[in-house]
Amino acid sequence: MTALNFGLYIGLTVLAACMIAVAYRILTAPTDADRAVSADLLMFSFTGMLAFIGVLLAGQFFFDLILVASVVGFLSAISLARALTRGRR
Repeated sequence: MTALNFGLYIGLTVLAACMIAVAYRILTAPTDADRAVSADLLMFSFTGMLAFIGVLLAGQFFFDLILVASVVGFLSAISLARALTRGRR
């Protein structure tokens, strides 16, 4: 195991712990805005995990997955913000 792999495994562990904490926050958040921010953080933590796994496995298609996940995460954040403000600008 190289130092790079060790660092990637530590990064995956930290992101997994973050995702567990964020999932708990989604379940216990008092307002819809808190849930929306937590869901956004969960999506981008998942994207980060995809990046780490892509580097570990040296897969060629992981960049495409990360790109699609980032666009979907951005669009979902915009739509959630629009829904929370009830369409007001």
